[in-house]
Parts: sequence; C-alpha cells; structure tokens
Amino acid sequence: QDAIDRKEKRSETFKTAVQGLETDTPALKTEELGLRAPQWVRDNLVTMCMRCKEPFNALTRRRHHCRACGYVVCARCSDYRAELQYDGNRPNRVCQECFIFLTGHTVLEDREGKHRGILEKGAAEVSSRSLLCSSLQLLDKNGKGGTRGWFVIPQDDPLVLYIYAAPQDVRAHTSIPLLGYQVKDLPPSDSRHLFQLVQSRQVHTFVADTEELKRRWMRAMARSAAGITHLQEEEEDAE
Repeated sequence: QDAIDRKEKRSETFKTAVQGLETDTPALKTEELGLRAPQWVRDNLVTMCMRCKEPFNALTRRRHHCRACGYVVCARCSDYRAELQYDGNRPNRVCQECFIFLTGHTVLEDREGKHRGILEKGAAEVSSRSLLCSSLQLLDKNGKGGTRGWFVIPQDDPLVLYIYAAPQDVRAHTSIPLLGYQVKDLPPSDSRHLFQLVQSRQVHTFVADTEELKRRWMRAMARSAAGITHLQEEEEDAE
C-alpha cells in the first residue's frame, strides 16, 4: 500500500483534487503568444495578480485577463496594448511580460531575472513537483470557522507545508514547518473529516473533503514530521 501511495504521488494524481480545476488544458508556449487565443485562467482560481502578486479587491484592484497568455492580472500590470495575430492584428490588452515579448519594447520596471523564494513560486508550479497537494480547510483556534485554500508539500522542500489561497495563485500566503509535529486523527464531526498537527501549544486543525484524502495527508505529514524526505524514500526503494 505504501508503494502504491508513493506511485500515486509521483504521478501527480492529487492535482485534480479540487473539483473544477482545469489542469489538463496546456498553457500557450511562448512562441505561440499572439498567434492563437489562450485558455483564460478562471477568475475564481486566483486571489492575487498573477504578475505583481498584489491581492485583488472589489474597488481599487480589479481582475483583467491578458489577451495573449490568459493570465488574470490587475489593471496596472495589464495597462499595455499589443497587436495579436489571432484577432486580425488588432491592439488588445496584454500584460507587461507579453507586451515585451510581442513588441520588443522595454519598460521601466522589469522583474525578469529576480530570484524567487519558494513562497513566491506559483501554486501550479510547486504543485506539479509536489509530494502531495489538494484543497483543505484550516480551522481557526475556536474550530468554528476557517480558511479554505490550496495546500502543498513540495518535493524540493518536503519538510514544510505551503498554503495558497487558490490553486493558481503566484505566491503562498503562509507556511508551516512540519518537522517535530505529531499528526493526530480526530473522529468525524458533522460529516467533516478532521485531523490535527500538534506540537507543544501549537495546534493546527484541518478538514479534508474525503476520508481517503484525509488519510493521505496524515501519512504525508507524518513522514515530513519525522524528517523522511522524498529522496530518502527513493533510496529505500532502490535498496
């Protein structure tokens, strides 16, 4: 069963844990920008601009779509116009990165080449190389309310749990170091599948969508808490 679980994780089966998440639609390649219409990222999959990472709000920072790459971006990051071949070479709203590529022009603020910490790596990018990722709910200290988000244990940082507000966000809003925690099972409550991370006075309570998903998260967190990494598991398999 452990071998099956590891195989499933390596096959990235958990990228489809959130209902309605369209992970099978490939993004446009750079050389295809402007040549054909992109698949737009759905508004409800992001909570922040996919370029500058600033949170959206209803009044001062609204959502827009880049007509070249399909990203959800804010007005400031999409305040550019470029001719798109798939639309009869008419000028369309595009993001800064697509504007630079399509026109060859430069802009004053160029963020390309910056080193990104893992908190600033996109959820989709980290999820594609994860030990486990899915939607979960993290309850508040009273256990009555909480935040639902996209949770990831990356392969390149397997001892930390990263929490994104949405599956396509470009920056994690928080993280929980898993090393040293105990994973505690809780009985179902109101048809909710509950489990906890416990260390001294620190207690984090999670709600999974299904009992099976809960068990997978408990196993993954327990291994990370014990310091068992993905590379160590591969060495054990080789032996």
